[in-house]
Amino acid sequence: MTLPPRKPDWLRIRLPSGERQERMNSMRARMRSRDLHTVCEEAGCPNLFECWGEGTATIMILGETCTRACKFCSVHTGDPGGLVDPREPESTATALADMGLAYVVLTMVDRDDLLDGGAAHVAQTIRRIKHHSPSLLVETLVGDFAGVMRDVRKLVKDGRPDVFAHNAEVVPRLQLSVRDRRCSWERSTDVLREAKQAGARVTKSSLMLGVGETQDEVIEAMQLLREADVNVLTLGQYLRPTAKHHAVERYVPPAEFDAYRDAGLEMGYSFVASGPLVRSSYRAAEAFLHGVLGGQGADLSREQGVDSFGKKTKTVLEVIQ
Repeated sequence: MTLPPRKPDWLRIRLPSGERQERMNSMRARMRSRDLHTVCEEAGCPNLFECWGEGTATIMILGETCTRACKFCSVHTGDPGGLVDPREPESTATALADMGLAYVVLTMVDRDDLLDGGAAHVAQTIRRIKHHSPSLLVETLVGDFAGVMRDVRKLVKDGRPDVFAHNAEVVPRLQLSVRDRRCSWERSTDVLREAKQAGARVTKSSLMLGVGETQDEVIEAMQLLREADVNVLTLGQYLRPTAKHHAVERYVPPAEFDAYRDAGLEMGYSFVASGPLVRSSYRAAEAFLHGVLGGQGADLSREQGVDSFGKKTKTVLEVIQ
């Protein structure tokens, strides 16, 4: 497929200036001084300038080396050899306490070299964060723990994250061609379902578009995630990190993202962030969740029937076609 010679206007990112540039530089300096790693930099997030300019970031723990080799991701792949920094939970917690944040996303690299996939380490980090910052809401964006549900339960029950997030990444048909061979749609939905059954109040997932999926497949994937009792969904445009990564097959227009958002709300999702530059850690979703978990009255149990969804799907597909 031949792509346009340049990205469309809706994917153009404005660099920060003035006060926002100063806040971004301050955020970078604070991260460096506390030896914190962010997925914002490691994964080349297009929203880095905006989020850092607003004083928010997603913290990555358990090192900078992932044991998986997904074809869309720019995080370094290798074998950490079982190495874990035992000081990290406490140092992360004290650093975040100094920053005075209200909501933080705590993410991790996949650690297949660890017996529990890093579940106990993540749980300990959450506990230390809550100890130093009792009012700080913590979202965990985690891997699949090699499908060991005992470790998923350990994280949820011992750490008690306010939001449990795990990304399915792409529609079912494209799992093998885009994600690491050890990942699968079934495993991801099982993890999300298990987390909810273990006591997670809010579960969240994300899909990348523009990697070869059809519109029908997006709708189907959204419905399958909802059937796994996922509450919050984000959808965004895949952007190729380097020429070695999976190619972009299509730039999805904003109107199509809007239609998916409407379909998701009709399915019963409590919140859907859908747009070209939306990522799994996205400020709009975090603001919504902060409002919900802060007791501002939003309803996370809202569900609508399949019949209603079916009628809405037809309308959505008419819009985006």
